[in-house]
Amino acid sequence: MKPLPAKQSSRRIVLLGVGHTNAHIVQQWATEPMADCELVCVSNFPSATYSGMLPGTLGGQYDDREMRIDLKSLADRAGARLVIANTTRLDRDTSQLHFDDHEPLAFDALSIGVGSIPAGWRQHAESPLLVPIKPMQNFLSRLHGRLNSLESPLERTIRVAIVGGGVAGVEIACCLQQYARQQGSRILEISIYTSGNHVAPGMTSRSARRIEQLLAERQIHLRFDHRITEVNDSEIVTSDGKRYPVDCVVWATGAEAPPLLGQLGLETDDRGFIATSSTLQSLTDPRVFAVGDSGTLLSSPVPKAGVYAVRQSPVLWHNLRALLEGRTLKHFQPQDDFLKILNTGDGKGLLQYRRVTAHARWCWYLKNWIDKRFVDSFH
Repeated sequence: MKPLPAKQSSRRIVLLGVGHTNAHIVQQWATEPMADCELVCVSNFPSATYSGMLPGTLGGQYDDREMRIDLKSLADRAGARLVIANTTRLDRDTSQLHFDDHEPLAFDALSIGVGSIPAGWRQHAESPLLVPIKPMQNFLSRLHGRLNSLESPLERTIRVAIVGGGVAGVEIACCLQQYARQQGSRILEISIYTSGNHVAPGMTSRSARRIEQLLAERQIHLRFDHRITEVNDSEIVTSDGKRYPVDCVVWATGAEAPPLLGQLGLETDDRGFIATSSTLQSLTDPRVFAVGDSGTLLSSPVPKAGVYAVRQSPVLWHNLRALLEGRTLKHFQPQDDFLKILNTGDGKGLLQYRRVTAHARWCWYLKNWIDKRFVDSFH
């Protein structure tokens, strides 16, 4: 098929994936579009989900619509074009993206922000118990579908295993418990399985202890040093051969590169994420940028966290324009630390900033203000 030509423009910027960083580019384009340049957004879904509000939506603190950004509306306001398609490969010789259900799309600059997937879930994909946390756009509907499919009597306890002891797993556990309380019809027994010896890696030991205490008070079981090797139709199996009967498995492990990144022909790091310089450009092709979880700055790698994706936005905005205009590009300098607030599902948040740890309602109010302000900026 012939590549889709640019409409009334001699240049084209393509955003592959509209996550935190690329969404900011669309937002900026609404007020500062480049002359003689078309902006095209490519996504598998018609909406983007803000990860910071996903647990709260599960727990009933938000309406489902509040955590979503409607990409068609966002693109229309910016005068951009939205393409819903599944990307298959990148042809750098012809500067085209190829799809399995759309004509090829030519570009002058490309920003890849397709995020990540939970590590290890694909080897268990055949199990009906499994509900991976991504893609987030349909996580809640998949989780509700699994829980509602159970034909057990209402009085029987439903056993939910959350695989992954990071921040995501902790927040899902707390808010899933709140969800069960609101439903009122079924009792959930929630256990967190982690291959480590503590929860929330990356947080201080004081914060981790406070989280573990909080989970114990909620009767959410913690199983340390438990690496899951099998998920079948009725149970999970750990590396030491132990078997645990479960009804639902929420897979919320750390970040793994999605298969698409390995199909693009670009240099990657040892985990499969696109290797970039400090200007966020691919080391293979300077016309290609990789942002958010999709890219790794080899000179200063940082955890795969949404805050870095947001902080990359101004740098990407400058560099896309500078690349096409022949100007000097900026360098992204990730910060050493940042504010972390976990949603504990009870109207409180657990806050950590440097050496300060607090669990209180004001922490939730601060998180709620930050998250809603971010999402509302795209509405």
